[in-house]
Amino acid sequence: MLLIYTQKLTPRVDYVFKHICTRILGLKIEFTSAIEEFISYPGVKLSYGKQPLGNELFFYSQGLLQTQGFEDVSISVKPWEETVGFFSASEKSALPFDIFAASFYLLSRYEEFQPHVKDALGRFPAQESLAYKEGFLEQPVIDLWAFKFKAVLSENFSEMEFPKRSFQIHNIVEAKRPYEFLQRGFLRSFLGFGGDFWKLRLRRVFLRTRVLLHLRKDPYDTFNWILNNDKNSRAKLTVFFLLGEGYTFREDFNTKKEKFKNLIKYVGDYSEIGLAFSYHALHDYEKLKLQKKQLEEITHRPLQSSFNDKQLINLPTIYRDLVELEIERDFTMFYYNEIGFRAGTCTPFLFYDLDYEVKTPLTIHPVVGKSLALTLGNENDLEGRIMKVFHWVEKVQGTFSFFFSNRDFSQSKENKTWRYLFSEKLNPHA
Repeated sequence: MLLIYTQKLTPRVDYVFKHICTRILGLKIEFTSAIEEFISYPGVKLSYGKQPLGNELFFYSQGLLQTQGFEDVSISVKPWEETVGFFSASEKSALPFDIFAASFYLLSRYEEFQPHVKDALGRFPAQESLAYKEGFLEQPVIDLWAFKFKAVLSENFSEMEFPKRSFQIHNIVEAKRPYEFLQRGFLRSFLGFGGDFWKLRLRRVFLRTRVLLHLRKDPYDTFNWILNNDKNSRAKLTVFFLLGEGYTFREDFNTKKEKFKNLIKYVGDYSEIGLAFSYHALHDYEKLKLQKKQLEEITHRPLQSSFNDKQLINLPTIYRDLVELEIERDFTMFYYNEIGFRAGTCTPFLFYDLDYEVKTPLTIHPVVGKSLALTLGNENDLEGRIMKVFHWVEKVQGTFSFFFSNRDFSQSKENKTWRYLFSEKLNPHA
């Protein structure tokens, strides 16, 4: 056990030390504010504060973890070996930066609680984030810092043993539009035909006709391919379906038909089913509750994982709603147009509500990004960008999660890279 002395044990101190020490490094920790207890303790121990008590292992506290609420914070990011650091520490500190305060700043999404410019959909843009501006978005910096902390502990306490942490892959597939032509209804199909004829897309007219006549499989119906590639894989798979109103007319389709429900049940036999909460319901608790109930009636299982359409995270309101709905895991912590680590970590963490200064039971699963982000950026080296981040996660033995769409796996030249990444790189077989 690791004993940590701090002059005042705040919810912030408890939260961030447990993420770094317990969730990442697997250590059991205890806190004390009693100097006599700390001095007499014979085991592994350290102090966290402004000044060391004596000759113990000491880590400098910048002060953020001893405050409440949120205010402007002065940050100077500096190079630190293969990564960066901020909140510089005193010379007496065992590390040159207060990694605990810096980790809390990123994990709590402190910058998203402060005034910032939102995009047209009300989202916090990647370009507004410290990680993007300072060039460390693609690194799981908190996990890298935790391993530096581990090295200091090992150097000072040779008897310490650390549980082995295993690298994991969690593939995520968004199935907002499980079909391109099927299940669209007469009006949408009619308008689709009309639009194709108007733009002289005759090959698409022919393809749509064959699919509707059941002479050919729908191009977006890639679920057999997804499940076959996931079979006997060490990676985990979660598929998210949308039951609410689509963001646009094109994304809307009839979710009450038996064929759609049977598809969810079929996929649910082989993978976890998650719910993509519709964009138009994210400000209405009752609509969220209804969508959750609808999916649970189809799967006959309690909903555990959710994702917000269009990657909208309106902090802290939406996460409070998810806590109220007893959702266990959220997968929205990434940027729609950039890849990297929005909260600076590749390790699942609990949502901390800065308004109430309380740790909630909602687990946030960091996602590296979405296929659409690289497509929007006209990225030439898709595989290279993704594998670069992959290797950072592998280095710290974290969890690599990437958001695909079922549409990424349709048989077209443009999807060759996505099919290869999913089937060859991100589905290691036992």
